[in-house]
Amino acid sequence: MTLINGVFRFFVAGKDRPLLADREEIDRRFRRHRLLVILAITLGYGIAYTCRLGLSVAKKPLIDANIFSADDLGKIGSTLLYAYALGKLVNGFLADHANIKRFLAAGILLSALVNLFMGWSHLLWVWIALWGLNGWFQSFGAPAGVVSLSQWFSNKERGRYYGLWSTAHPLGEGLTFVASSAVVSYFGWRAGFSAPGIIGVALAVAVYFMVQDRPRTLGLPAVADWKDDHAAPAAAGAAPAKSTWQTQLSILKLPSIWILALASATMYMTRYAMSGWGILYLQEAKGYSILQAGSLIALYPLAGLAGCVSYGFISDKLFQARRPPVNLACAVLEIVALAVLFFSSPGHPVLVAGAFLVYGFSLSGLLTSLGGLFAVDIAPKRAAGAVMGFVGVFSYVGAAVQERISGILIQNGTTLANGVRHYDFHRVVLFWIGTSVVSMILAASLWRAKVTD
Repeated sequence: MTLINGVFRFFVAGKDRPLLADREEIDRRFRRHRLLVILAITLGYGIAYTCRLGLSVAKKPLIDANIFSADDLGKIGSTLLYAYALGKLVNGFLADHANIKRFLAAGILLSALVNLFMGWSHLLWVWIALWGLNGWFQSFGAPAGVVSLSQWFSNKERGRYYGLWSTAHPLGEGLTFVASSAVVSYFGWRAGFSAPGIIGVALAVAVYFMVQDRPRTLGLPAVADWKDDHAAPAAAGAAPAKSTWQTQLSILKLPSIWILALASATMYMTRYAMSGWGILYLQEAKGYSILQAGSLIALYPLAGLAGCVSYGFISDKLFQARRPPVNLACAVLEIVALAVLFFSSPGHPVLVAGAFLVYGFSLSGLLTSLGGLFAVDIAPKRAAGAVMGFVGVFSYVGAAVQERISGILIQNGTTLANGVRHYDFHRVVLFWIGTSVVSMILAASLWRAKVTD
């Protein structure tokens, strides 16, 4: 019990300090800490992302070595996603109460250590257990990031900074698909886990020294006061202020949050289908090598860097922080790109590359919005971590269900002739595109959702 209490005290948020009196000093500290926070949560979360995607690159080598089947890999991959989904919900609620610098650094460190243990055994249950633990530790990252954003950046600028932070997703995916593909190609599949693990240990130390707890714990005012950027004041006779816990629970009464969670879940199905099975698809359906496939699929996170930033600026500046119009445009572009990618004949690398660029740009816009920004807009800001966790649990359950279904569909479409495997991706491709269509319809139904403070 003493150990549990010690862990709790280590992670709990610091106490508010008396406000600094010197306005210039307040401004200087805010500018410094905001720069370090956005750098740390973006680069830190992005590089740490490589610790969750090693399995995606290693799938074909593991199948070819007869270590695991596609169905086995679907089980392993879905375990990480189920654990991530539950962890994102629990840690989302905890993050609103936590010292974020310790919370985020611990998650990165523990995920890195798990990666260093991968490959020591070929037993399926060992891989499932370790990859599940990795999913739980990875789930510290997103809630920590969104709480930092809500505490250090105000309403009217949050879309832009959220867009910058969202580049962490394509950054991590791009590093995995290019660097990890090269590492696995030259050093074998085990290196796809050990290399990110080593980097992750060093990264956790750097993040610890860059990220800060809430402004009030440093003697700074709340960012809304510093920027004079508050939502519309509450009406006269409004209900008294709620506790953080009550505010967190209030999100469950918002129908828009439930619809958004389902829209995000179906969007994540397609997203993780591409990041989890895309390299195998390009190798078997289009005839590319592992390094060629990794390089091609890395184009979509590369385009995603522009997509994340563009989404935040476009929705903030052109649509007065309204997300639905940009959501719809991104969804249409994504579906068109997927159709080109899947239904074009092999032997057209330029066309495939173009499809991946459009897909990455549009998907990253949807990921920025449906995966968190839109939820933070329409939920109370004191529940930023909780709403991120709530949407996240739907998102990653959806991704996990996809991983299992995709593994089964690919396995059932696989035949062995003269020692050579042949794949039929027809059914799984229709499944992947269909989830994007459902997501578009659900997101469009939130056209009139309101922003809260």
